Amino acid sequence: MMDSIVWLFQNLLMAFYNLGYAVTHPGLWLDWTDKQAIMRFIYYGGSVQFFFVVFTIFVVVTIVGLFRNQFMWGCVRVMEGIANTIGRFVAWAGLIMVLQQFIIVFVQRIFAASEISMGFGTVLTKDISWWAEGLKFHNALIVALCATYTFVQGGHVRVDLVYSAISHRAKRVIDMLGCLVFMMPVAVLTWMYGWYFMWRHLVVPKPSASDTLERLLTKSRALRWNVETIGFSPNGFNAYFLFKILLVFYAGLVFMQAISFFYRSYLEWKEGEASTGKYLDRDTLGAGEEAYEGTH
Repeated sequence: MMDSIVWLFQNLLMAFYNLGYAVTHPGLWLDWTDKQAIMRFIYYGGSVQFFFVVFTIFVVVTIVGLFRNQFMWGCVRVMEGIANTIGRFVAWAGLIMVLQQFIIVFVQRIFAASEISMGFGTVLTKDISWWAEGLKFHNALIVALCATYTFVQGGHVRVDLVYSAISHRAKRVIDMLGCLVFMMPVAVLTWMYGWYFMWRHLVVPKPSASDTLERLLTKSRALRWNVETIGFSPNGFNAYFLFKILLVFYAGLVFMQAISFFYRSYLEWKEGEASTGKYLDRDTLGAGEEAYEGTH
């Protein structure tokens, strides 16, 4: 037990040094002309050191926010703003997906064509099956990058048989516990799985979560890019590595939203029911459509 406590505090203290060292020596992990720098980036992106840097920043920001609530509200507004901005932009992929499906059906059924060309200047010509399977990517964009936007907008389905019957402060306690016990751990596990899953489809030799830094630096001698371009059919969509990248972005956004919602729940618990929805930027359907708010 004592060893675990010592290990925890050692990592928390070392987080300040690790962050400072990384910021002051960017060439060691951002110079991607150096194979060893790439391997350092891969290693530290899924490492204990990186976790404790993020965790320590969260702890420090939280402590400051406990004494300066307006600072914490500022953090909430920034993080919710990021989720809203990304979500509102990526949501247009839904329209692109519908238009692309319409073009596929129209070209295939009316003109009986086997290929579709799209683009201005540089034209992308692919088999119809490539465009058809590519619809999955638009759907993945919406699922991965609009999840936190939907959360901010209150669009996720929730069963609140107990939640709806309890007091305002009890609701906020449940929300805070949900962030700490469910959202953050699941986001961290998804990141840890997704990080190495992504890189194993981008480079060879394939990195492993069990590899030490020294082992990865040794592997860097044979490092080369080997981006996955295998499709499920001969002429089908062959950029499935993008789905692995989206998984990592999804985990990062969910973790950020967990922090944001934890802060919001704490502030609404502390300031009372009057602060519910404070600074919350939700989409509106316009004047006269209030009855439909929150259902989109």
